[in-house]
Amino acid sequence: METILFLAFTEADGSLAKAALETLAAAKQLSASLPGSTLVAGLIGADVQPAANAIAACGATRILGVSGAEFSQSRYATDAAAAEAIAKSAAATIVLAPAGSRANRSLPGVAQRLGGRIDTHVTALAAADGKPAVTRWYYRQRMEGTLTRTARPWIALLESGCAPAYAGAAGIAPARSAALSATVEGVLVALPTIRTEVAGFRSPPADQQTIRPDAKLLFVAGAGWTKKQPDGQPHAAEAEQLILGFLHKTQASLGSTKSLVDLSGEGQDVLKFMTHLNQVGQTGATPRHPKGLATCCHGEEPHTVGWRFIGERRAINLNAACSWAQGKADVLYVADAFEVMRKVNALLG
Repeated sequence: METILFLAFTEADGSLAKAALETLAAAKQLSASLPGSTLVAGLIGADVQPAANAIAACGATRILGVSGAEFSQSRYATDAAAAEAIAKSAAATIVLAPAGSRANRSLPGVAQRLGGRIDTHVTALAAADGKPAVTRWYYRQRMEGTLTRTARPWIALLESGCAPAYAGAAGIAPARSAALSATVEGVLVALPTIRTEVAGFRSPPADQQTIRPDAKLLFVAGAGWTKKQPDGQPHAAEAEQLILGFLHKTQASLGSTKSLVDLSGEGQDVLKFMTHLNQVGQTGATPRHPKGLATCCHGEEPHTVGWRFIGERRAINLNAACSWAQGKADVLYVADAFEVMRKVNALLG
């Protein structure tokens, strides 16, 4: 008999992020497919009651919580201690958590403390012959594998976008409904010595943010934006203006090829707002967006690996024989990206 623990860290307002709700839906489905299994929810944060209310109808037999000011910030020592205490209180054999920064950093240590095992970058959960199984990518997202484990507890971190988000009871706002107010069982945690404190956050203004995981469109720029144009000169400044203008008007997410972000080390003109965090591909991210537009890149396999989960793929390239045209793009525009984006931005107003 498996005891499945859904474990999540709450947001600043006490709610659960979309990735956490996706993991809850996957945990609920896994529990339903394993006869005799039990679903337990575990929440960590400054105030977990709003999150507990929101998932009151999820079918969990218990909702365990660790709350307090000490757990409001991301800190390995307190996060690991809280997760360990909840897992022990639930007697969990399987722990499912969203692959956010806090879980990725703390739960491997929790697996070690519990004498269990952990798998990261999980993209699907299922029951194979009555046993839980996870699916994940290997070798830079080139190979997909499904595996099971006999070791318990087994922790799995689920990537975002791999399951529909849990929506709760239809037509009800659980967090404000007394009928669905949840009872949270507080779990005591032996706090370790706290040696770090979060002094604050430094982040760019919203209109300067270029990585938007929930955007409907992924715009990817290649090294062609910084190469010499028909007049024999590079136009990196205009490229920056065109790309940033498009991102501002569409609120698209920005991606980059490895060759473009590596240009800074080669003494060439670069796009100042581009960093390795924007890199998409074999050595970068594999984002999930409904649509994608690649510009000034050739669509080589290392790059298109990062497009594996993009719904509709389009590309702009002057070379009709580029790799994008070889079945990797749904639509290929054989045109100059500068001219196309000038017209697009004009149409967007």
